[in-house]
Amino acid sequence: MGKMIFVYNADSGKKNALMDSIHKMISPQTNNCNLCHITYDVFTENKTWKKFRKSSEIPMEFLHRDEFKKQYASKFGAKFNLPVILLKNKGELELFISSNELTLLNTPKELIALILERQAIVLG
Repeated sequence: MGKMIFVYNADSGKKNALMDSIHKMISPQTNNCNLCHITYDVFTENKTWKKFRKSSEIPMEFLHRDEFKKQYASKFGAKFNLPVILLKNKGELELFISSNELTLLNTPKELIALILERQAIVLG
């Protein structure tokens, strides 16, 4: 299995992170990045998610929207709705978990279960 690329529907940088944290506190139901909501608490990475990420043998890369556009714009630009989890194999990106699927998840445990389920399918 190749590398999983997690793309947040948020821009990078301390100012954006602060604004996202404030948004989570004031109006969490209007957050446009469910991947952010699942993997991060208000100020820090969710403990359940962090434990999975650190113990996983799956190579993972985490990008914000602006970083993804900069790195992959020429080839994959507007091909995917964000947030999204992609699988990179031999230079190609394929959908692993869609934005629509991410919106249906509520907890890190649900995300982890879906990743492990899809991993089992990919590895056959």
